[in-house]
Amino acid sequence: MPTLRIRSVLLSLLALIICLPLVALVSSWLEWNASSAGVLTAMIETVLPGYAITSLLLCLGVAVGVTLLGTSTAAAVTLFKFPGKSFFEWALLLPMAIPAYVVAYAYTDFLQYSGPLQNFIRSQTGLEGRVLPEVRSLGGAILVFSLALYPYVYLLARTALSERASQLMEAARMLGAPLQRRILEVAMPLARPAVAAGVALALMETLADYGVASYFGIQTLTAGIYKAWLVMDNRIAAAQLATLLLGTVLVLLQLEKMAQARMRFSSLRSYAPSSDAQPTSLTGLSAIGMSTWCALPLFFGFLLPVLLMLRPLMDSDLDVPWARFIDWALNSLRLGLMTALIAVALALVLSYSLRTKKDLATRMATGLIGLGYAVPGAVVVVGLLLPVTWQQQRWPDSQIGFWLTATVLGLIWAYMIRFCAVALQTVQSGYTRIPKSLDDSSRMLGISGVKLLTLVHVPLLKRSIFAATLLVFVDVMKELPATLVLRPFNTDTLAVMAYQLARDERLGEAALPSLALVLVGLLPVMYLSRAMKKSTSA
Repeated sequence: MPTLRIRSVLLSLLALIICLPLVALVSSWLEWNASSAGVLTAMIETVLPGYAITSLLLCLGVAVGVTLLGTSTAAAVTLFKFPGKSFFEWALLLPMAIPAYVVAYAYTDFLQYSGPLQNFIRSQTGLEGRVLPEVRSLGGAILVFSLALYPYVYLLARTALSERASQLMEAARMLGAPLQRRILEVAMPLARPAVAAGVALALMETLADYGVASYFGIQTLTAGIYKAWLVMDNRIAAAQLATLLLGTVLVLLQLEKMAQARMRFSSLRSYAPSSDAQPTSLTGLSAIGMSTWCALPLFFGFLLPVLLMLRPLMDSDLDVPWARFIDWALNSLRLGLMTALIAVALALVLSYSLRTKKDLATRMATGLIGLGYAVPGAVVVVGLLLPVTWQQQRWPDSQIGFWLTATVLGLIWAYMIRFCAVALQTVQSGYTRIPKSLDDSSRMLGISGVKLLTLVHVPLLKRSIFAATLLVFVDVMKELPATLVLRPFNTDTLAVMAYQLARDERLGEAALPSLALVLVGLLPVMYLSRAMKKSTSA
């Protein structure tokens, strides 16, 4: 009994430490005074409506874009047979490997006024001035996010459709329903909860973004948080904006959970495919059109950005900074591995505790840590720096600020807040495949406590542990907002340098770290594609 009590206390303290920046953020509203009221009033009268409207329009555009691309491609590869279907089933996930800000850099270099495309058009047509719309705009950001984030909708919609769509559509066909009606009234309603969950995830990523918004000069809530803190030097304004963004993201998270619950209900019972329930075969122009439609998001979301970033590297005049690149890569690898190992170890302890003793403290700790992935990096940064500022004002000689801003401690803390949830969800999904009876048998043989975890659970969780480590590692490698602000001196990463070089219009030099991030991002995508292929063939 004392051991369980000690474990509950330790888990509660651990959850509090990880969630402390969010608590500090909310508590910033307690500093309400005339000055704070004046700041908030000035923000409402000046910048806040613009931030809110821009963020709303961006989310609406991205929601439409990812829904169209993700749902249509998922329906295509699930409901129809056409040339290249087996290739597109996994290849349509490839845009997940490339960060949205890398896509933005690639298209800006290609489509801007002095870019190769507009120069070619002017030389061939004799036109003068700008011949294409400005890519650094709200419309350009919507296009970039739609191409980079549609795999969230594609993945979930394809999973939902592959379970029962063919059987139900075959039943509708036998009742005389035409193809168009079967798609609109049978397949699409079945995929609606999955589409809603995928859109919510895509919008959370959109609101959490800083690289695209900052590079394109779009005044979103995330960009406004950094401007309020770093430019206006007003921590209260930054905290208030951060709480608004946090509230919006938490609403999206709740919508995603509701959609996931409905999706589990709709797919509660699975059916084995039969020879009478096969995807509809397409021929002729219909087959060509379907193949072309599936190829478009893959080409513009992955292949073309990679080719555009490769172009500067192929230029013989470009002096590649290999020594600096190795330093950036080593810093990224070191931070990614450290965070991944800590996050997976914590996820194992929490998942084991939740499996063996579902007390209130364990459930609360797991729930609080599970919220982390929905928290944007900008919110985490403000939540970490706010208590540091309070502490420095009260105890100027304290070294806490140094340890959190001049070492990797604060950076790993921020990573843990954001990405520990990824490891936790992955390990918990692995635990669902281990029957409880195995634990009872082990205890009868005298194996319990730590030995049960290390000798029984860990060997059975190898795949989940590997997947969790891989996902956290890649997320840390690509993370930009928290790294940009909290990194110690001389600890630049691939993501930070790609952003800074692109911001300075040195897109040729930014190509190298950007392509390295794409290469790293391919690892979890290929792993996911392989897992999906195994589950489909099983």
